[in-house]
Amino acid sequence: MKKNNLFLGILCILISGLAFSIMGVFVKLSGDLPVIQKSFFRNIIACLITIIPIWMHYKKIIYPSNKQQWTVLFLRAFFGTVGLILNFYAISNISLSDATVIQRLSPFIVLILSYFIFKEKLTVSQLLAIIIAFLGIILIIKPSLENIISLGAFAALLGAFFAGGAYASLRYLGISGVSSEFIVFFFSIFSSLSLLPFVIINFAPMSANQLIMLIVVGITGAIGQFGITYAYKFTAAKNLSVFDYGQIIFAGFLGYIFFSEIPDFYSIIGYLTIVLMGLYVSYKR
Repeated sequence: MKKNNLFLGILCILISGLAFSIMGVFVKLSGDLPVIQKSFFRNIIACLITIIPIWMHYKKIIYPSNKQQWTVLFLRAFFGTVGLILNFYAISNISLSDATVIQRLSPFIVLILSYFIFKEKLTVSQLLAIIIAFLGIILIIKPSLENIISLGAFAALLGAFFAGGAYASLRYLGISGVSSEFIVFFFSIFSSLSLLPFVIINFAPMSANQLIMLIVVGITGAIGQFGITYAYKFTAAKNLSVFDYGQIIFAGFLGYIFFSEIPDFYSIIGYLTIVLMGLYVSYKR
């Protein structure tokens, strides 16, 4: 493996984490606009941006070649769209760091789905790591008799499940050789078209400031998506697992700077538990 490729892979994954964290900040700053409207602007702008690499590399683009691949592509787009809406709702209603960490459950969801879909072996150590990671979530959401889980935390948790489904679909498409550029483009246009009717029906007027913020959400979301895509092209996933969790640090720092969000002791222990279990699973794989 070339050192320059390793460096570029790490750089791309860090840029991706920072871009997604900035996206989360502007999602919160855009105010009480409908979540679907925020999601639509994130994807319609990303769609326009993804046209560029499609146009530049149109001769090299590999499209789905059979019905099964197209079906999985639609599932990836559906899971990704629902997961994005849930994630935006979570970001808008709980702390940025909490929403980001709960989203990190998605690799564990991929393990579970891979067991059922790809018939991959789920070892005892992996199963134990999944259980411990979910115990870490309990430390973050702090259930009580009066309020087992807040809507924001529930949305983040459910969003992690849909994100796991999207990643499992991506893995299948990657194995099948479908071009990453086309996968990103298809997801963006599918999401934009499916959300458009809801935006038209429930459109909320926006100030110029809110419009600018949603444009930034779209741009940073596209940067984050391409950062992940190219990171895994430059180097293997095992070399990026540690740096992939940099998004939690970025989100925590930006959450403190912009919203004065300070996680309590139990949340920090929950963060560390999920990160350590995630790194352990990545190492074992």
